[in-house]
Amino acid sequence: MKAYLFPGQGSQFVEMGASMYKHKLAQNLFENANDILGFRITDIMFDGNAEELKATNIAQPAIFIHSYIASQQNKENFPDYVAGHSLGELTALAFAGVLSFESTLKLVHKRAIAMQQACKISEGVMAAIIGLDNLQIEKICTELKSEVVVAANYNTPSQLVISGTVIGVEKAISLLKEAGAKMTIKLPVGGAFHSPLMEPASKAFNQAVDETPFNCPLCPIVQNVAAKPIEDPEVLRANLKEQLTSPVLWSQSIKTLLMLGVTQFTECGGKGKILRPMVLALDKNVEVTQL
Repeated sequence: MKAYLFPGQGSQFVEMGASMYKHKLAQNLFENANDILGFRITDIMFDGNAEELKATNIAQPAIFIHSYIASQQNKENFPDYVAGHSLGELTALAFAGVLSFESTLKLVHKRAIAMQQACKISEGVMAAIIGLDNLQIEKICTELKSEVVVAANYNTPSQLVISGTVIGVEKAISLLKEAGAKMTIKLPVGGAFHSPLMEPASKAFNQAVDETPFNCPLCPIVQNVAAKPIEDPEVLRANLKEQLTSPVLWSQSIKTLLMLGVTQFTECGGKGKILRPMVLALDKNVEVTQL
């Protein structure tokens, strides 16, 4: 069985999509995206520098456009399941036909702007904790009651990302090192994604989600907040609305796909360096390719 995986923010890279533009289908989608956004995001994707691409309002639509176009290159080999990491879940929904390309890009753009605004309201950070049991990390985060700090991304059994206020994450890092964490890495992101600090963004994004038509998917989607395959359009909608303030259950989602019998994974977009290692951390015997 096969699954397509779609990466999230952080998978952008310089010249992303430039080599795709020579193909007619890709060219049409790129130009459609420029029209929908009201500016030529392709100029930044193809010719911009890393700093320009890192801005949330650019990175998120750029990653969606690139991953979606990549997924169209081999659509005749349709997967049995799809899943996306954070932002990538929207790409998965578009690929599976739940949302149109146009409506998804509009949602992604609104999501990015809302998240940027939420970051201005409440300054926050994220940090990857490596080499410590997830339960220990959760326990330490829970004990820091005076600050917001939560488990945000369950990437692999040995890598969990925490998210929260600057002070809260700093305190958590100190306690986690004492508890035996092998490494802690502050992430180069603009705020505390997948935490209660994203509530202002969630409200703005969810209104847009409610106004967007959802279709029945062409294949089940393993969503971030549920870590199980979903096909009901209204459940897909409800779960997507929970996403910005809830943890990304990624390693749990990959375990679900493995239990369902998936042995072939394809990472659509990025450079195949984001999700591939996370899958192989759970099962070294599966095949992970890239589009």
